[in-house]
Amino acid sequence: MLENFQPVPPDPILGLGQLYAADPREGKIDLGVGVFKDADGNTPIMAAVKKAEVVLHDMQTTKTYKPLGGDEAFRDAMREMVLGDSVAADRVATIQTPGGSGAIRQLYEAIRKINSDATLWLSDPTWPSHVAMANHMGIKIRTYRYFDSAGSNVDFGGMMEDLQAMQPQDVLMLHGCCHNPTGANLDAGQWNDVTDLVLKTGAIPFIDIAYQGFGDGLEEDAANLRSMAARVPEMLVAASCSKNFGLYRDRVGCAMAVCDTADKHAVVARNMAVLNRMNYSFAPDHGAAVVSIILADKGLRAMWEEELTQMRETMLTIRKDLADELRRQCNTDRFDFIADHRGMFSRLGLSKDEVEALREEHGMYVVGDSRINIAGLSGGRHVPFAAAVAKVLAG
Repeated sequence: MLENFQPVPPDPILGLGQLYAADPREGKIDLGVGVFKDADGNTPIMAAVKKAEVVLHDMQTTKTYKPLGGDEAFRDAMREMVLGDSVAADRVATIQTPGGSGAIRQLYEAIRKINSDATLWLSDPTWPSHVAMANHMGIKIRTYRYFDSAGSNVDFGGMMEDLQAMQPQDVLMLHGCCHNPTGANLDAGQWNDVTDLVLKTGAIPFIDIAYQGFGDGLEEDAANLRSMAARVPEMLVAASCSKNFGLYRDRVGCAMAVCDTADKHAVVARNMAVLNRMNYSFAPDHGAAVVSIILADKGLRAMWEEELTQMRETMLTIRKDLADELRRQCNTDRFDFIADHRGMFSRLGLSKDEVEALREEHGMYVVGDSRINIAGLSGGRHVPFAAAVAKVLAG
């Protein structure tokens, strides 16, 4: 039976990391996988996380199963952090999931179960796993224009024109903040216009918020999501703690379904818990317990928010410094947009040949569509990277 497996191409991002690891050159830079890196190139454990793990160690008395839906304290804390008071708590059904990817997967499962004919609308471009998971599950996909490569900004006119074709019960996926892979975000007015269109067409918004706190702040990054949630009858939300708590390998996520009335909450919540049972039964608890401890403790929360602020400000500084250095070394303003975008990623607008030249000639490991992990340039690494880009562009 196993001989029927066919060869599959390597993951474009993880495969890039393998090439990087095998490269013996000094001065090489990995800008592929989306993890935060400090000035030394390390991905540290947050101090608040370390302290919360000590608390968890001292207070935990059992490793028995949690409920199918996951830890209630964690789910309540995540609902409050993401949605605030935009929606009454008794309208929001939640489940704990293995990371934000698990939340997306489970909400895809819900879509397929509720309406197998629904079309999922994805931005062009979007995070590749949005597409890969949907295709694997047989969910119908349509894309809408999102990024204007020439101007390196949101093609909002094209986006709205494409979304006019949405049908009732179609699902519109939006990035809550820090769009991956472009770093270009909708502004508040544009979110309002999209909300108007969702209400007009009867489509269901699905918000993937994987980077809350990495853009402009915890509250600021959730503001547009909350504004939409306050106006629409139903919404799906996938939230992740991988980035803002640095809990990458602990797989901490939460899937949320906003119901149009509180009366539907119990049925929706039970169905979502059953989806957990059918997939992995119980989500891993350790990281979620750490998050709930941090968010419930004023001191630990303040420590975590300060660390998150430092991470965000580091990336904002890198963005400005990189834009300035590229302007200086390349003698062009074509990369100035980097300073205005937000989050961990930006797409530089380089060709595949230029990306390949960066890797082969200069040891700069960039994803094929020229997406870079901004945090990978901390510690002054933006200077040699800009120099490499300038040499590649000069031919």
